[in-house]
Amino acid sequence: MSQSKSQTRKPLFTTQEITTISVLAAIAAILFFWPEITPIPVVPFYKLDFSNLPVLLGTFSMGPMAGTVILFVKSLLGLLHSNSQGVGELADFLIGLAMVLPTGLIYRGKKSRNGAIAGMAVGSLVAMFAAVLFNVYLLIPFFAAMYHMPIETIIGMGQKLIPSLDTLWKFVFYITAPFNLLKWVVISILGTLIYKPLSPILHSGFRVGKSSSTR
Repeated sequence: MSQSKSQTRKPLFTTQEITTISVLAAIAAILFFWPEITPIPVVPFYKLDFSNLPVLLGTFSMGPMAGTVILFVKSLLGLLHSNSQGVGELADFLIGLAMVLPTGLIYRGKKSRNGAIAGMAVGSLVAMFAAVLFNVYLLIPFFAAMYHMPIETIIGMGQKLIPSLDTLWKFVFYITAPFNLLKWVVISILGTLIYKPLSPILHSGFRVGKSSSTR
């Protein structure tokens, strides 16, 4: 009986899904480095990139497990060009995971536009709070030590924008949190706009010809 079950056990991903995951991970890895936008010029190390957009598309089309794999591969490839000894990539993966899991699980329970919006809203908030914690306890202390930069200097960057900032916690609440919320809202909006047009391709392993003939 156990042997029969093991023989009929379904694979984690189909061949088409593996193809799609590979393509999305490659696109995400490229977007991890380009283009980058600095929405807060006084804090130049906070850069907006769109590498998590393919992760979100994969999560919607194949579920949170696929999104996690795409995110992991993207962060792993990021190590090839890391200037943070892997700390930045680790944080990117964990913060991205904080977005992927709530979004994917909520959408899987309610596969509709409202379900997708609810998932992205919850995921964006969870990712924002994760970013706050990782910046306070990991990222900012690491980069301060790596570049021999006192944390007070980093806080001073924020004071150019908000003079009342005088602690690291205020910095992350008034600078880091809004930046990350903006980042995930932008990615969510873009994901909402392009998911439906790309859905046939995402569900057919990037074999457009077959998709168009069967739909």
